[in-house]
Amino acid sequence: MYENMVDVLIYLYENYMDGDVQPPVEQHELEDELVQAGFSQGEIEKALRWLDELAVGVEATEEQSHLGRAVRVYSDLECEKLDTEVRGLLMSLEQSGILDSVSRELVIDRLLAIDHPQVLAEDVKWVSLLVLMNRPGREDAFTQVEDMLYNEDPVYMH
Repeated sequence: MYENMVDVLIYLYENYMDGDVQPPVEQHELEDELVQAGFSQGEIEKALRWLDELAVGVEATEEQSHLGRAVRVYSDLECEKLDTEVRGLLMSLEQSGILDSVSRELVIDRLLAIDHPQVLAEDVKWVSLLVLMNRPGREDAFTQVEDMLYNEDPVYMH
C-alpha cells in the first residue's frame, strides 16, 4: 500500500504523463486502476483534486508573468510546513532560473496543498516538475527538474 497523495501523483506522472500511454478516459476507470496499484481511495481523490487545482492555478497565473523578480517572504504558517531545507531548495531553483516567480508561487501553493504537516525536499522536486509541465514555455526548466529527479549524479545549478 502506498503512503500518500504525492505517491499517487508520482505514479500518474511515471505511467501517463511521461510517455505515450494515455490514462483511462473515465475517471472511475482511472480510480479503479489506482486502487489496483495499491492506493487508497482517499489519497486518489486528494491527488486528482490537487491536479484539478493545479490546472486552475496555472490558468489564473498566465497573466501574472509581469511579477518579475519579486522577493518572497514566507508567513509563519508557511515556515512550519516548508522548513529551511525546502525554502532553500525553492530559492535555489528560482536563482538558477528553473522557477520564475509565477512558477514559484504555483509550486508553493501546491506544496501547501499537500496533506502533510511538513513537506520534504523530494516533494518540492516532484511538485516543481508537475507545475513546469503545465506551464507553456518552461520546457527547458522542466527538463532540468526531471534530470534532478532521475539522474543519480547531482545536477549543479548555476
